[in-house]
Amino acid sequence: MAAAVATMEAYQGMASASRAPLPKRVETDLPPIQVDFRDIAESAGLTAVNVSGRPANKRYILETTGTGVAIFDFDNDGWMDIFLVNATTFETDGPGAKATSHLYRNLGNLRFQDVTAKAGLERTGWGQGVCAADYDNDGFTDLFVTHYGQSVLYRNRGDGTFVDVTRETGLSASETRWQTGCSFVDYDLDGKLDLVVAGYVNFDPARTPEPGSSAQCRWKGLPVICGPRGLPASRHYLYRNEGGRFRDVSQASGVGAPTGCYGFTVTASDYDNDGRPDLYVACDSTPSLLYRNRGDGTFEEVGLASGVALNEDGQEQAGMGVAVGDFDEDGHVDIAKTNFSDDTPNLYRNNGDGTFSDNVYVAGLGVHTQYLGWGIHFLDVDHDGRKEVLIVNGHVYPEIDNTQLGRYGQPRLLYWNVGGGLFQDISREAGSGITDSWPSRGSAVGDLDNDGSLEVVVVNLGSRPSLLKNLGTKKNWLLARCVGTRSNRDGVGARVYVFAGDRRLSGEALTGSSYISQSDPRLHFGLGDADSYDRIEVIWPGGEREVFPGGPANRQVELRQGADIATGGR
Repeated sequence: MAAAVATMEAYQGMASASRAPLPKRVETDLPPIQVDFRDIAESAGLTAVNVSGRPANKRYILETTGTGVAIFDFDNDGWMDIFLVNATTFETDGPGAKATSHLYRNLGNLRFQDVTAKAGLERTGWGQGVCAADYDNDGFTDLFVTHYGQSVLYRNRGDGTFVDVTRETGLSASETRWQTGCSFVDYDLDGKLDLVVAGYVNFDPARTPEPGSSAQCRWKGLPVICGPRGLPASRHYLYRNEGGRFRDVSQASGVGAPTGCYGFTVTASDYDNDGRPDLYVACDSTPSLLYRNRGDGTFEEVGLASGVALNEDGQEQAGMGVAVGDFDEDGHVDIAKTNFSDDTPNLYRNNGDGTFSDNVYVAGLGVHTQYLGWGIHFLDVDHDGRKEVLIVNGHVYPEIDNTQLGRYGQPRLLYWNVGGGLFQDISREAGSGITDSWPSRGSAVGDLDNDGSLEVVVVNLGSRPSLLKNLGTKKNWLLARCVGTRSNRDGVGARVYVFAGDRRLSGEALTGSSYISQSDPRLHFGLGDADSYDRIEVIWPGGEREVFPGGPANRQVELRQGADIATGGR
């Protein structure tokens, strides 16, 4: 029978009791099973070309940052669909000027149908990022798409179509904004999903210098697009959901205070285990931000004090994408972040006392400084119960292909989690889907064929997307989806713990992450050789604890708040 404990003390006690030494390292040179990612996008029907300004000879930074992707089930048929954000061009009559984003309906068996027009999503413009959630708790997942210009909230009608409700929900802007990442989050724990949106640059093409015209417009002697340094930084917005209509609380909450941050990805998670979701913003060329939720409607920016604003040498970085997860299963969520080339990513290990340590070199993730990272994920590719790190790369300057400074298209990176807080680079052995080079940006992870194995969808600048399928062997697994009744319907912010034998595996229901993208809302757990699990414990937003009984492996389960059993099937 499900047991509920509605106290913050129970929440904190569980997290404290679960903090344990790092798992023992596995002493091996190769993963115990084969990992073989292949790009099957064309056979799956994912053929829409990404448009982000000119393919080459780019004049403005807006043409280089690319777009995101969301994986979600828009028609509630049990199959995850794909929404690919698209941009446009400055030329109003050239190829791609009338490009739209694309919604692909999952037909099963890794086949997809473009239903953009039927769904009413044919808007043209400088699309950027995306997050998806049921903001009105009506049982259907809605879409928020960020733009340079006017970001848009699409309400899911439940009949396969969407309607633009930006103005009537209070989200329209009177001025042009360049907004990038977004996340739905119930920051005030009232059961309604609020919305946080990151801002990048206050961009005006008429006032932006030409490539090569100043120090900010040159890179290693090469004339390139200008920015973000030298351009005015935008600011971030927080909107409180007041029952289907949003109120701008950016200033009152502290999230909208000027910071000088060129913001990309914003992710919401409870980093200090106090039961309240906090906000992390990856900032380009400036210190990244961590907003601690005070619980009174306001946030305190503690990035520098917490150790997640800079690298271990105290230097600013060009933050792009963010992954959140407990990679060492010690009860505290960690942060991984991608950065520019000639730098490393970050692996901020949560110390459990409000601070983080950048373990990127200790963990073995600092070996490829030649690549420019965007999307990043914690995911269990081999189902051994440990989370790997996947990084999606691509340079911003097409001009470098004519130099010795690097390549515009770049391979992906896959690091196998060997335990003990350590990772091993297995990129070269992980299949052509990893080793092939692309100018990639946003990425999302999800089980698109419901077989327990995670696929990866990647946005490639100026080309079709990639759909990476792991053809290697895998072990047992479990997929869990949270459904709130007293909390928000999607259970966003819920922590889920799966107990199998002497192991405890964790996940958290999130919206925006990676690089301005969103992954499958279901939580994936690799169970290794265990053919069953003992129980599932859920900490709902606000601290209510609920226990669900165990069951067989290799199935999907629904964790409905207040229910007596986890329901679902294979």
